[in-house]
Amino acid sequence: MEKVKNLILGKKAMLVLSFLGLFLLSLGSSWAFFSFLKKEPLVPREVEKGRARIDPNLPKDEECPINGKMFSKPEKVIWEERRPITAVIENHLDSRSQSGLSKADLIYEAVAEGGITRFLAVYYCGASAEDVKIAPIRSIRVYFIDWASEFGNYPLLVHSGGANNICNNCPGGVKYKGEVAPEVDAFKRLVKLGWRSANGNAMDAGTNLGYPAVKRDQYRLGTKSAWEHSFEGYTDKIFEEAKKRGFGYKDSEGNAWDENFTVWKFIDEKPVPAPNATEISFKFWDGMVDYDVGWKYDLTGNHYLRFNGGKEHQDFETKIGLIAKNVVVQFVKEKGPVDKEKHMFYTTVGEGKALIFQNGDVIEGIWKKDFQSSRTKFFDKKGKEIGFIRGVIWIEAIPFGSEVVY
Repeated sequence: MEKVKNLILGKKAMLVLSFLGLFLLSLGSSWAFFSFLKKEPLVPREVEKGRARIDPNLPKDEECPINGKMFSKPEKVIWEERRPITAVIENHLDSRSQSGLSKADLIYEAVAEGGITRFLAVYYCGASAEDVKIAPIRSIRVYFIDWASEFGNYPLLVHSGGANNICNNCPGGVKYKGEVAPEVDAFKRLVKLGWRSANGNAMDAGTNLGYPAVKRDQYRLGTKSAWEHSFEGYTDKIFEEAKKRGFGYKDSEGNAWDENFTVWKFIDEKPVPAPNATEISFKFWDGMVDYDVGWKYDLTGNHYLRFNGGKEHQDFETKIGLIAKNVVVQFVKEKGPVDKEKHMFYTTVGEGKALIFQNGDVIEGIWKKDFQSSRTKFFDKKGKEIGFIRGVIWIEAIPFGSEVVY
């Protein structure tokens, strides 16, 4: 009788536990369902918002090799374990504002297609204190590769696709002749350099770089954007992935990225008493006013505030206007459209005229770049190398003959 009683009690306990399990399962499912409805982030919240980790009040006595700006010792300890990220960030009207441009040490801007400009942002020292969200990541062009080549043999090049002749629906998998001109085939250039592979330093968000280094977020700006504007990356995770691939400060063979890196000349700021270049304006393409550029000099901060299409250019994450200590207008030879896809080609190797704005003044000079991997240098009319004011440098590559008003 006692055994029967225990058996009945055991069955009751099992029944209670079963109902309890079903309840908990239902509760978990409901939580997951409503979390989905509330659009809970698919990645950890600290990754979404960034991660401050260094006291900003520490003494700044370490010089950044990219732009000469001074940083704290803990920041230098971090960047000396890495090599620079060069990231292609788009500037399409529908993709604005960008995330992370305020943390870049150096930024290049040039037309990608049809008068629409694109940026190549260099992250190294300024990305040490926190995990920086960079977005939207977009496709590469050959002239961006030329600039990226200045940062060591195997710089980290973050992009999403690029000009190429690959075609899934074409005979032999290649586009018809004339669709993409050989001189603008970015994939071909990357393969030739040995950068494009499954674990290469050319980190393509569309093929060989995934979560958590990059992810898609069509709601980055609060409202839904087009699919092509949705790739965003996180600098800490990109640096970590690069190290796994053998692209830390030293490569897998023990070679430091900066062994042959040419550092620009940096100087302390000295505003001129009577600034004569306080407003700078120019356009990249006739009729594309949304991509016209303006820079306004601020005497108090001795820097230039950027305007993009007539509006103050802000970083989406900080809501603060983008500034530069140095604004360089580099006049380059423009060719194109060179193919049926209307790609443009800009000459970045050789020499040409340049305007360097700093301290509220302007220096008329020239730029020189001997070959693809050599550093572009800037000289005044007497042939003396121009020193950059310590801080952000912004290089605007516009066609020869373009008017710059200042």
